[in-house]
Amino acid sequence: MDETYDVIVLGTGLTECILSGLLSVNGSKVLHIDRNDYYGAECASLNLSQFAEQFESGYKPSDELGNPRKYNIDLIPKFLMADGKLVKILLHTDVTRYLEFKSVDGSYVMKKGKVFKVPSTESEALGSKLLGILEKKRFRDFLMMIVDYDPNDKSTHKGCAPDAPTEVLMEKYSLGQGTRDFVGHALALYRDDSWQQQPCWETIQKIRLYNDSLAHYGKSPYLYPLYGLGDLPQAFARLSAIYGGTYMLNKPVDGLVYENGRVVGVQSQGETVRANAVIGDPSYFPDKVEQVGEIVRIIGILDHPIPNTNNSESCQIIIPQGQVGRRSDIYISVVSSAHQVAPPGKYLAILSTTVETDNPEAELQPALDICGSFLKRWTIVKPLFQPINNPLEDGIFISKSYDATSHFDTVAEDVIRLYQLVSGLEDVSHILIPKDPSEQPQEEF
Repeated sequence: MDETYDVIVLGTGLTECILSGLLSVNGSKVLHIDRNDYYGAECASLNLSQFAEQFESGYKPSDELGNPRKYNIDLIPKFLMADGKLVKILLHTDVTRYLEFKSVDGSYVMKKGKVFKVPSTESEALGSKLLGILEKKRFRDFLMMIVDYDPNDKSTHKGCAPDAPTEVLMEKYSLGQGTRDFVGHALALYRDDSWQQQPCWETIQKIRLYNDSLAHYGKSPYLYPLYGLGDLPQAFARLSAIYGGTYMLNKPVDGLVYENGRVVGVQSQGETVRANAVIGDPSYFPDKVEQVGEIVRIIGILDHPIPNTNNSESCQIIIPQGQVGRRSDIYISVVSSAHQVAPPGKYLAILSTTVETDNPEAELQPALDICGSFLKRWTIVKPLFQPINNPLEDGIFISKSYDATSHFDTVAEDVIRLYQLVSGLEDVSHILIPKDPSEQPQEEF
């Protein structure tokens, strides 16, 4: 605590740990502090007893749930897109050597109360019960156009310029509202219906990301680490330590020190450590963030796979907002003993959405109807924060809260935003390019 650092990072959530690792690799002297006595903060994975204690004090897991230590329950459950930005950052930093991943069995979408597998190839489109006979051909032609589309070649545009609204593209192929729902929400992974006003080239790129991710493993575009997401922050913390980063857990933060309106240090237990910049999650800066909404999650335990998912051991189901009269989508993520996060025969189901009413749990009823009966479940409502300060003036760089989406691309975008601000680099695209493993330092044991 008597040293001066380039950067102090507060909180060991995934966003903060990735930034700690990237900055350490870039040559910055980093001190990482967390008030908790464990890594992960909001991204931790807990066994059943630890998890229950956080949300239901005094609860004793029943015998029918199995060994509590066999559970690794994520506080913020999300999947990784196999070709997404977070995986590219993992490959760039080579932290994959600390982790083992397994593909998620399937990706599904709800239409008119029923669950269907998401078709993303021509052959799947022709065989899908999600589409009518005439719609199948139109959707197949649409997918062929997505593959061939070149923003610089007008002959591939089919009358839809790159900056034209996506709605024009939908009308060009006469796609019905049900098809538009799963194209926008289950393929392009938009969170609300504003996507139809977005430039069509942006939508095409998002659908290509889904297809490219799917091509890696074939079952679904999603990956999930064995033993839960809690190992992700720890892997980046380990990377930072290899490059000289210093970590302090169970270390309270009492306040910040300013000079001329800019942060110059952090106070803890009567000591002050100095730095040129401070990074942290919103909980450390209540006066520099604003609440922009709430997230509701139901995290529960099942003794059966989700019906109509081909008995999948893991899956994602998206309920497009238009199918249930909402403004935002509902997400269901399911993992099981296949990913070493639950005892054999048990499944963890995580339901999430953005709160729109005064009865958050009721907003997840369409997802509850899909899942069937739970052995045990918890409803958790969390505020959603975003920074309102000017980090270039006060030197404080604040991450955004984790949203309701069931994948990590919005988190990766926040990492890129903050890394660019803190590093001062105009172009940080290099962190999305895998490094040669021979360039990585070797750990000493």
